[in-house]
Amino acid sequence: MASPLDITTIRDIGIMAHIDAGKTTTTERILFYTGITHRMGEVHDGAAVMDYMPQEQERGITITAAATTCAWREHRINIIDTPGHVDFTVEVERSLRVLDGAVAVFDAVSGVEPQSETVWRQADRYKVPRVAFVNKLDRVGATLELTVGMLRDRLGAHPIVAQLPIGLEGDFSGVIDLLELEVVRFEGDSGEKVVRQPLSTLDATLVEEAKAARLAMVEAIGEVDDDVMAAYLEQGGDVPSAMLRPAMRKATIANRGVVVLCGSSLKNKGVQTLLDAVIDYLPSPADMPPVQAHRTTDGSLVERAPRYEDPFLALAFKVLFDPHRGPLVFFRVYSGKLRIKDALQNASKSRKEKPQRLLQVHANKTTEIDEVGVGNIAAAVGLKFTGTGDTLILADDKDSVVLAGMQIPEPVIFRAIEAKTAADQPALDEALARFLREDPSFRVQQDRDSGQTLVCGQGELHLEIIIDRLMREHRLEVHVGKPQVAYRETLSRPLTKTLEYEREMGGKRAYAKVTIELTPRERGAGNTFESAVPKTPSGQPGLPPVFVQSCKTGSDDALTRGPLLGYPVVDVGVKLVSAAFREGDSSDAAFQAAAAMATMQGFEEVGAVLLEPTMAVEVVVPDDFTGNVVSDLNGRRGRIMGMEPARAAVEGGRSTAQIVRAEVPLAEMVGYATAIRSATQGRASYTMQFSQYDEVPKDVQAAIVARLRGY
Repeated sequence: MASPLDITTIRDIGIMAHIDAGKTTTTERILFYTGITHRMGEVHDGAAVMDYMPQEQERGITITAAATTCAWREHRINIIDTPGHVDFTVEVERSLRVLDGAVAVFDAVSGVEPQSETVWRQADRYKVPRVAFVNKLDRVGATLELTVGMLRDRLGAHPIVAQLPIGLEGDFSGVIDLLELEVVRFEGDSGEKVVRQPLSTLDATLVEEAKAARLAMVEAIGEVDDDVMAAYLEQGGDVPSAMLRPAMRKATIANRGVVVLCGSSLKNKGVQTLLDAVIDYLPSPADMPPVQAHRTTDGSLVERAPRYEDPFLALAFKVLFDPHRGPLVFFRVYSGKLRIKDALQNASKSRKEKPQRLLQVHANKTTEIDEVGVGNIAAAVGLKFTGTGDTLILADDKDSVVLAGMQIPEPVIFRAIEAKTAADQPALDEALARFLREDPSFRVQQDRDSGQTLVCGQGELHLEIIIDRLMREHRLEVHVGKPQVAYRETLSRPLTKTLEYEREMGGKRAYAKVTIELTPRERGAGNTFESAVPKTPSGQPGLPPVFVQSCKTGSDDALTRGPLLGYPVVDVGVKLVSAAFREGDSSDAAFQAAAAMATMQGFEEVGAVLLEPTMAVEVVVPDDFTGNVVSDLNGRRGRIMGMEPARAAVEGGRSTAQIVRAEVPLAEMVGYATAIRSATQGRASYTMQFSQYDEVPKDVQAAIVARLRGY
């Protein structure tokens, strides 16, 4: 391992993809080949090191992002294996927020799948450089061209194909390194021996394919690198690898190109060359621009470079409760270093923190360390107040700054929950508080009408895992209601409302008069508030700014609960067009009450519209059952958006399955897993993810309101 001060030898990467594309299997091979583990854990056996939760082992999926550290070619690689299921997309979100690079794994049969696209867009948002690994080339129907084409067409990427497979499906035996024009095979019981051979050992047809593919690779690099293009034109395509490799690294770090590699993790082929690509093409912390933070005092921008001598700055991105140590706070260090004896300041919450231990994490195992420096990921024990997205600095740092947080998706489904006995209620409250700190996409709230405790999440599986953990980890027996959809409400039409508030409270007059305009906005546009109160003839504000803020507070409070069913109100513009006040009688509380009452009464006068979450659904179904699936989706108020042959199921040149894409209200998809199994004899599979909120048809809205109001 290189000196810990040499941050150019550090790689902070994530493994991301659609569910079942092979992320965890790839990570298990990486751990084996780098010497961290001495046997390969298999996902299908429930023995994967990175899938250590009982729920992960039983279901064969990744639920929580797991971190580990390994070494390759004298470099330190910090790896986060992320989930692929849409219900746990926040795990990907917070991992990408702190990573410098990522490996996107794709199934060579299915190509770019829905969740692959979702995580790719998340990586785009954080400008994370990526390399692509086309996995499962040993499967029937596998092709490299499919994924490369979908990378270009569906994701808008610029693929730079650096490897070709030797054989496909059952004949897949190795890869061709197009950079060096060499044959790479993986021999030994576990593919641990990498053997490089001259291209001439292959038959003439493959040799010609490789030479043509290398020319195409040089052209792809030349499109994003002027020096390579000039050399290509001068030398007729014969550009040396010594020039191409730095150009590929430069294009990757600038997010102008994606190096594409291939292999089969399950068959132990291609993982070592993927590790080489991580070192060669993905950035070190030193390659990243200085991180931007804002001073807590005046909001001014501050840049912190990735240097040990700069003040310590870190972002907490995950909290995990350990049964013996309590909460472990995972953090990424952007500048400076932290020693175990140092006191911390949570700049986001203005709270002092003191780590009791610093840990280097390997899945669910840890090693104590005395110091963690720039570019590294570690966990701290003993932080009482720090949660996901909080900024950590040293307690004696005079310049208090905060880093940008994360985009956390709103819950779309909820269930009522209560302890089986009154004696268990405190334990349930404590357990839910732990989950809230662990998972920022999880919510707990009280129903104002029934007083019930509601747990809110990203999908049925998300809440199912939470409830399973309550029973297993906390040994709590709970009563759980059926899944309910998180509706929203919005305005049916524009309205102007005037309200005069005059009360006597505690012997003192309270007065405020407001006129507001309520306007519906586009779906997804959010709520806004603006003041358009005319100025006085002398040029003074027509309403003191403190009262304008009071009106905003009152209006915002009114929008938290709609008139139909009490769901939050969204996509409404509120404009304060006029106001009147009296010296001595008007107060902050009076204007808050006036604005809140005007907003609520305005909604009641024009009527509210119910909005429901709509899911983008993709069903892969055998031809024989396509009609059943389409008919069922139509019966669920679904809109069929398109159909195409499933490339993953080809027989004799003819597709034997279809991909049906639809948009379906979430309320109609509750329990769909059981329905699709019975409709297709268990032969279809589906994925879904949140798309947008849509207006509920009037007849359906009337039925929902009647059902939820209990009449």
